[in-house]
Amino acid sequence: MPVNAEFAAFLHDQLAPFGPVTIRSMFGGAGLFRDGVMFGLIAYDTLYFKTGDANRADYEDAGMDPFTYEGKSKPVAMSYHQVPADLLEDPDELSEWARRAFDIARESKKAKKPKRPKKRSKTT
Repeated sequence: MPVNAEFAAFLHDQLAPFGPVTIRSMFGGAGLFRDGVMFGLIAYDTLYFKTGDANRADYEDAGMDPFTYEGKSKPVAMSYHQVPADLLEDPDELSEWARRAFDIARESKKAKKPKRPKKRSKTT
């Protein structure tokens, strides 16, 4: 799933109102990052944003499907949904959807952060 450089550059420009976004190649596609948090991905020239309870209905109401890849025994759906195509032409609206995806990704990252092991007291 190679990423079209022109499409990635277009998305980078369209997301300018959202703030500094980095697009990095990964797994044959690309990840969209802000402040070290991945909030979107590009696969097969399609943009997907991170979804959770707070925004999944927006994507489902627009008829957008989750990003899916072929697992070992069955397709696996990830918590990223395709962004409606009409948003790609509206930088302000696209940036608002990106902001919600970023907030969800940031919260998800915090929830997954490993806890420090408790210090054990020395026994003598």
